[in-house]
Order: sequence, then structure tokens, then C-alpha cells
Amino acid sequence: MLDFIAFPIGFILKFIYTNLAFGNYGIAIILLTLFVKLLMMPLTMKQYHSSLKMSEIQPQMKEIQKKYSNDKEKLSIETMKLYKEENISPASALFPMIIQMPILFALYFVISQPLKYMVGKSPEAIQLLFEKIPATADKIMNMKDLSIINYFTKYPDKISTVSQMLKPDDLLNMNFCGINLGAIPTWHYSKLFETSMGSQNLILLLVPLVAAITTYISVKYSMQQTSHTSDDKMSESVQGSMALISPIMTGFVAFSVPAGLGLYWIIGNVFQIFQQMIINRFIDKKTGLSNINKKHKQKDPT
Repeated sequence: MLDFIAFPIGFILKFIYTNLAFGNYGIAIILLTLFVKLLMMPLTMKQYHSSLKMSEIQPQMKEIQKKYSNDKEKLSIETMKLYKEENISPASALFPMIIQMPILFALYFVISQPLKYMVGKSPEAIQLLFEKIPATADKIMNMKDLSIINYFTKYPDKISTVSQMLKPDDLLNMNFCGINLGAIPTWHYSKLFETSMGSQNLILLLVPLVAAITTYISVKYSMQQTSHTSDDKMSESVQGSMALISPIMTGFVAFSVPAGLGLYWIIGNVFQIFQQMIINRFIDKKTGLSNINKKHKQKDPT
């Protein structure tokens, strides 16, 4: 369904892996994340300015809502009129999310099926290679590509038996900082404490945890700008809920997918945190956020 996005992403990730990341899958994912975030920056900035303007017109919005509380049609007309006068597009705040969601889903397919999307193996070849793996071997649940890479990396002498379908260069180096980015975090007791893989599985558990923590920090930090300029209690309540729900969902998803996707999430969150720090430090001064706060203080009788 998302092949039209997944194949280009797979091509870019493979190019980065081969030419820029020194054959290291983790570094390739980090560089891909930075590339995507930099590409999204113009939309992110537009979203930021739109949120700033929305906060600035809150007093006018409240007046309109109070004046036309019993006339929904007039309320809608006057609200849209205000948006037009202030050159605000409420939908612009959703554009980055709308664009990033398909990218995230497509990246899941790329990371789950690297032989298909990065190496270019056909489904038939992947199925035949998967059948060559002994039933007693450790297989990654429902992940044929990753099981193949894991098995033939562990037993490189077996590649000669499938040399017509698989080359040594096809086996991506997924080892990054002591963990296999193609593996999925697990709470399974035997896998956590077995002598051969125990330490790796314990480290794997940090991926969803760090992904959730960085998501929380990122969401809270990005909400500071609107919280400073809005006294809308309902808006603050919604933002507070998002700050809790987003990291929980991130941790849950990161716990059920290959660690490579969790790494993408972590680096993306860290990038967003630093991006917001730069915005708050340098761009707010130019957009007049301090002036907006002064206006609010002047209107506040307390």
C-alpha cells in the first residue's frame, strides 16, 4: 500500500548506508532521520508561526465566541473572517503530522523488510531464503527479512548454500552500540537473562523507554510557546493530555517494532527538542512573542 513511499525511502537509506554511514545501519538511520527533519523544517516553521498567531488572536476569538454563542453559523463565518484578516490557516498546523505519518509507516516497512526495500530482493527469493533457515534457529517474529539477515550473519559459512540468491554484501550490518537494530524488545524472562543474548535484550528495553522519554520532553517543550500566550483552560487541558498520551503511545509502539524504528523516533525527538530551543532563543525575538505576552498582561486586571 505504501510501496510508492517505502521504495524511495529504502533507496535513500541504502545509499546513505553504503556511501555515508561506513556500512553502519544505525548511523544510516540517524542520517536519514536528520535528512527527513531538515526537509520538514519549512513546514515546521510554518506550523510554529501559525500556532503563534492563533495564540495572539485568542482575545478576539473569545469575543466572537461570546457574542455569537447562540448562532453557530454566524460564529463560523466570523471565525473564518478573523482567520482571513490575520492570514491564518488552521490546517497548516496539521500539515507536518499529515506528511510525517505516511513516512513513519513506510519506514516501518523498510526497517522490517530491508531485503525487499533496500536490497531489492523479490518476495519469492525472500521466501526461499527464509525456508533455508533451520526450524531450531532463532527467528524474529513475522519478520522474514530480519530473520534471514540475523541467521546468515551469525552463520556466514551458510551463505555458500544460497549464493545464487544472497551475497555477503546483502547482509546489512545492524549491530549498533551493542544491539541488533533488527531485533524487537521483549520482556520474555529467558531472553533477558540467557547468557548469549541477555545483555543485548536488556539494552533493547532502553529503546522504547528512551523513545517515550524524549517524546514527552519534545511535546512539553514545543507546547511552552502556546502556553505562554494562551489562557484557554480547555486548550491547556488538551495539551496536558497530549503530553501524557503521546509518550505512552510512542513507548508502546516502539516496544512492538524493530529497534531501528525506535532509534528513528529517538533521534527525531532530540532534533525537535534542539530545534525548539533555537526557535525559542532566537526566532521568538523576531516574531514578537514578548510583545504578545505584554499585551496579555495589560489586559489582565490582576
